[in-house]
Amino acid sequence: MVTQATQQIKTQDTTDVAIIGAGPSGAAAAAWLAQRGLDVRVIERSCFPRFSIGESLLPQCMVHLEACGLLDAAKAGGFQTKNGAAFTWRDRYAAIDFRDKFSSGPGITWQVERADFDQRLIEGARQLGAQVEFDTRVDAFVADPERPRLTLVDANGEQRSLHARFVLDASGYGRVLARLTGLARPSTLESRCALFTHIEGRIDYARYDCEKILIGLHPEHPGIWYWLIPFTHGRASVGVVGDRAKLETAGINDKERLWHFIQAEPMLAELLANAKATRDVSRLEGYSADVEQLHGPGFALLGNAGEFLDPVFSSGVTIALDSALRAAPLVERQLAGEHIDWDSQFEQPLRRGVATFREFVDAWYDGRLPRIIFNDQQIPRIRAMISSVLAGYAWDEDNPFVAASRRRLNSLAEVCTDRHRHNDGKDE
Repeated sequence: MVTQATQQIKTQDTTDVAIIGAGPSGAAAAAWLAQRGLDVRVIERSCFPRFSIGESLLPQCMVHLEACGLLDAAKAGGFQTKNGAAFTWRDRYAAIDFRDKFSSGPGITWQVERADFDQRLIEGARQLGAQVEFDTRVDAFVADPERPRLTLVDANGEQRSLHARFVLDASGYGRVLARLTGLARPSTLESRCALFTHIEGRIDYARYDCEKILIGLHPEHPGIWYWLIPFTHGRASVGVVGDRAKLETAGINDKERLWHFIQAEPMLAELLANAKATRDVSRLEGYSADVEQLHGPGFALLGNAGEFLDPVFSSGVTIALDSALRAAPLVERQLAGEHIDWDSQFEQPLRRGVATFREFVDAWYDGRLPRIIFNDQQIPRIRAMISSVLAGYAWDEDNPFVAASRRRLNSLAEVCTDRHRHNDGKDE
């Protein structure tokens, strides 16, 4: 399949839309545009299937997958359903059900092994008419409002130019155009490190709901947290995130460090007592990123290729798909001759939702959100508003926790703190 597509592409040097990267945002944009009759070329550096993290989706993703025509392709994977998030800290446990939310839309999604999930999406895009070339990298880029140009190098080292009418960068952590255009800028978020692996089976699901991601807080170090993401057939993803220096005090290699910290969290230690790793422990650090702007002459940046926050609330794939479904219709309209204001019609709306996620990430690390989540006296309507954001509906301006995230989180955290102090006083 890949060879046939490659041979076809080598006979061509122009396309309507070139998309860098075959991950979720690239596949979604390619599928949407190809169905509208545009010539779409996806350039992917890796060979699929390939491993990736970002394995716990949010229900908002289902809306986007349906909109671009890839929902059925993804459903065929039979992935583990996910209806919420569970949180553990010391002897405390709290669960948020995404079906009980303020915003309209699906409340159920999946937890996926990305190698399979991403392969299904890009294959679905190919079946809808997109052309895909794997094992090909982008070495240079010339921005132009009408005819941007990519310099490509294939697996044999052969170099060629590809002219497009528009370019979408969906290269994820590769951040191709951010680097080549000088748009990259440091993230304002603190640099953190993640250690992770996959395990198989032997999890005591009698004590844990496998339809929820489990997020744990270290009992002594608030800046260190964990994820446990169950897949089908007893497999799961497990990881720890924290300050690099602190993580590296726990062993001579990343395997020792990961399992040392897992043993420090009571619920995870019990759930994973008999777990067996199925791949080497991997490390990802310095992943938070930002750019000066998300567009330029003849191009736009999607998902992680532009800005990536933090893995704590699994917002990466949601932002990636949202950016793709915002950009693709604008590309179609621009190529049809319409003037598009990419700042007001793409960047500003996209960044508003990202800013909501950012406020929740900040509130997680500074302790406000854990105080809210573990509070025993929660008003159902407010809980539903928070559930909506954590389910990915970060663009729903009718939700007060979207429209005024920081103020609402500050106020609620203060109330929860006061209640905690009052209850402690009564206990005495």
